[in-house]
Amino acid sequence: MTSGNVLRLDVNGQDVHEEGRLLRSEGSAGLVELPGGVPAWAVADAATLRKLLTDPRVSKDPRAHWTALREGRIGEDWPLLIWVSVRNMFTTYGADHRRLRALVSKAFTPRQVDAMRPEIEQITTGLLDRLEHSGASGEPVDLREEFAYPLPVEVICRLFGVPVDRRAAMRSVVDTIFDTTVTAEQAQANSHELYELMRGLVADKTANPADDLTSALITARSEDATRLDADELVDTLILMLTAGHETTVNLLDHAVTALLTHPEQLAAVLRGDHSWADVIEETLRWQAPVPYLPLRYAVEDIALDDGTIIAKGEAILAAYAAAGRDPAEHGATAGRFDLSREDKQHLAFGHGVHFCMGAPLARLEAAIALPALFARFPGLRLAVDPAELATVPSFLSNGHTAIPAVLGGGA
Repeated sequence: MTSGNVLRLDVNGQDVHEEGRLLRSEGSAGLVELPGGVPAWAVADAATLRKLLTDPRVSKDPRAHWTALREGRIGEDWPLLIWVSVRNMFTTYGADHRRLRALVSKAFTPRQVDAMRPEIEQITTGLLDRLEHSGASGEPVDLREEFAYPLPVEVICRLFGVPVDRRAAMRSVVDTIFDTTVTAEQAQANSHELYELMRGLVADKTANPADDLTSALITARSEDATRLDADELVDTLILMLTAGHETTVNLLDHAVTALLTHPEQLAAVLRGDHSWADVIEETLRWQAPVPYLPLRYAVEDIALDDGTIIAKGEAILAAYAAAGRDPAEHGATAGRFDLSREDKQHLAFGHGVHFCMGAPLARLEAAIALPALFARFPGLRLAVDPAELATVPSFLSNGHTAIPAVLGGGA
């Protein structure tokens, strides 16, 4: 790896957009240092990233294509190991990826997703009722804790049949996976707890199958073990129950805060001048819910348009937040939240064969939840100065630790 500068990514994720600006100034790709001193090429240029995400010379299989892992330079104590050690569609390439994706993709077809609309509406109404109760005294409520977070968690847990009494533990381990400030020891302990939870879920559903995706995956494995081995089953559940809600939580988080801090644009939406789809897509572009996504690997040497060479076996980090604000695609106003922007294209859900299959579900949840929130509480406002909103301690998750707000009365 050769480059003029190496950017050490802030594990606290305090200013991913300034990091993105610095990375874009490096050209097509810039060298970064991940926790543990692990190097990678971060791609912040939107056009370059889009090409690489569809390039067959780019793999997501670290066992086959990441030299550092194959040579033993990535140890069991690497804090981000869970992101590359799992065996599911997230870390596979070619035929293996197609095989694993096919097992889950049928649950996320447009028809299947739309069939979840009544349930999402029911969950949303329940959360709004609870919000109204907790904010009745006029005291601030936390919109992340009481709305943006529980909605996607409830949806994904129902989809996969996670019992109510295990959801708090699942939330804790998922939060820790995305917390890039944890120590190696904490990360290892969390991984152990995560696997215990998932194996327990598989055991329960094997003994007591139900109408949920976990039971469906177990049935698929029992009918033909070549489609899904035991480790792949558990790791697929880990993928779906972790990444399955994080994007939506942060989408709702930033959509709400964007509208509350841009009241003129909120008013335009409520007048019908802009759609809720405009809000969702501009939020995804402006504040990618996952700023960086580890990792991809060069199957062979790859020459980028500016002459940068990503050598065979080197790691590639997709810088989604930076790509969303690339002035080359969105002009001088790329850093602004602007619902009137004609081109709202983004890479927040990825691109190519690894495009997030949960994207339609995330969009549907937001399309139901956002208008319902602002219809129920037309006087909704932040309870603190926007500058006081703290970000979650992570460069892999882009959200706030809390969104204190005053409901301002009902409709």
